[in-house]
Amino acid sequence: MRGFVIDNRFNYRRDGLPINAETSIALDNKAQVEVLKGTSGMQAGTSAPGGLVNFVVKRPSDVPIRRASLEWRESATVTGAVDLNQRFGAGEAFGVRVNAAAATIDPKVRSAKGERHLFAVAADWRLNPDTLIEAEIEHSRRSQPSVPGFSLLGGNVPAPVDPRINLNNQAWALPVVLEGNTASLRWQQKLADGWKFVAHAATQRLSSDDRIAFPFGCFDPEPAPNGTYYPDRYCPNGTFDLYDFRSDNERRRTDALDLTLSGTLRIGGIEHLISTGVLHSRVKNRFGLQTFAYSGTGNVDGSITDLPANPAPNDFNTDRDERSTELSLRDAIRLDARNTLWLGVRHTRLQRESVRNDPSDPRPTDYAQSFTTPFVAASHAWAPGQLVYVSWGRGVESDVTPNRRRYSNAGEAFTQTSRQVEVGARGTTDLVDWNAALFDIRRPRLGDLGTCDADDTCVRRPDGEQRHRGLEAGLALKLDAWTLRAGAQWLHARVEGSANPAIDGKEPTNVPARTLKLQADHRLAALPGLTLQGALVAESARRCCPTTVRRSAAGAASTRRALRHALERYGTHVARRRGQRGRPPCLARVALPVRSCVLVPARATHAAPVGAGRSLSSPKLAIMRGSVPR
Repeated sequence: MRGFVIDNRFNYRRDGLPINAETSIALDNKAQVEVLKGTSGMQAGTSAPGGLVNFVVKRPSDVPIRRASLEWRESATVTGAVDLNQRFGAGEAFGVRVNAAAATIDPKVRSAKGERHLFAVAADWRLNPDTLIEAEIEHSRRSQPSVPGFSLLGGNVPAPVDPRINLNNQAWALPVVLEGNTASLRWQQKLADGWKFVAHAATQRLSSDDRIAFPFGCFDPEPAPNGTYYPDRYCPNGTFDLYDFRSDNERRRTDALDLTLSGTLRIGGIEHLISTGVLHSRVKNRFGLQTFAYSGTGNVDGSITDLPANPAPNDFNTDRDERSTELSLRDAIRLDARNTLWLGVRHTRLQRESVRNDPSDPRPTDYAQSFTTPFVAASHAWAPGQLVYVSWGRGVESDVTPNRRRYSNAGEAFTQTSRQVEVGARGTTDLVDWNAALFDIRRPRLGDLGTCDADDTCVRRPDGEQRHRGLEAGLALKLDAWTLRAGAQWLHARVEGSANPAIDGKEPTNVPARTLKLQADHRLAALPGLTLQGALVAESARRCCPTTVRRSAAGAASTRRALRHALERYGTHVARRRGQRGRPPCLARVALPVRSCVLVPARATHAAPVGAGRSLSSPKLAIMRGSVPR
């Protein structure tokens, strides 16, 4: 988002609590996906500056639900799902909502068939008008082979490739298996004078088997006599080194407890909406031995499928632990009916440890940090439903120099403090929702200085910054049977102040300067319940890397078409959907380090005048490689 990669470890939330997104996030039991664009230091202790994603879980509602859906897309991907909701007991004090889904996955990409399923239960208990207890649990599993990305051929971007080719096509290739169990408990208590206390605890436990026939680098005999080794791309003739990679039984656990008190105060005749809280979270990641073993030479045409397996573990891995405590205070000061001042501050105390599971060479790191991230914004409503705002905020990322012999400062910790200024406007009427924003984000960079080819020849240091300035706009329009959505972004991204002349003053890699997203739904009056759906995503060229002869991958566009049929039968809502995606050869899978194409056709509107984008469109946000959920 906004040209930055969002970090799967730190930029995702589930009902506001931190989760690890190094997995497949099922959306069948999610009510909506919220997207906070830009720096998020007010909402998260550490996070990348692109934005924050929050998944809102479906909860019991007052209205009974009996909903079933059947979806067919691409070649033969079929998904069946049910959504059931019911209240019961004296005064309907108890509520239960059940979501279940199962799918067989058969995309157009070859050698990528898989399956997934989800089962989730959410319940609540209204003890009295002031007390609500909520609990929910979710289990999901996905098994599907990975699709490795295409790469540069020597110093050039390849010609358009067949998007159906899967380079992970060896007979011994195994699927990636991602399994997750998440549960939460929330107590909401109304207090006197409109104040409210919320205690929210959650735990997430992930297990994964990560396996792939992985193309990585190559040796080209040209020019003679010594040839050329390409460590980060494929050879000019289309060959590559193929490795047998396996890392089974990876375990990741995240626990969080959030206590929040919110309410309204009047001070000097001015209304203050106050929210204060403390969030404590703990992360524990454990890994076993892994395999990264040479198998042979492959080709980008996918014709070599009989290379030998080499599954014996040959390398160690790194276990990680993290503990953090975050204190927050927010105040929305309503100056008058049209003007509001937003103030916030978050203080974070962080402890991180890592150790390699090699008894003879553990390479431990252990460091503690503390930092404070302020936020300020002001908004003016010039008409009902029409708002203009300006905001300033910070976000922090934490990093540490790898504890390897080539680094002379191994184990040194760094904080990277990003800063963002944003000016925007938004509006809502019965027919139109619109938003526009100008933003300027500065993110410090870290670089490895030196030859880095022997012991003590490398040092990690701050190395300039990455500055992204841009304009984004969105529009949603309802016209009788039509619903139209559009979004566009113009981005000027540059690396500034780097000691490396190859990148200083140039565009960052893999960042398009222009993006366009269109979506249209048309409800057919002649066939009640039938809706035609279409979407278009287009991006401009991307810079591949600073040393390429042809430095950019050409722009690309993709389309999606679908039919959706919904009907009521005996009080039950039944929906059927048939979808098809069309796209040109997938150039986004060419530019390093992208591993696959992930499309995010989303509409963003502002939930508050602080630059917070909220994505409520369908199709929803796709966050995993090769995964484009409904």
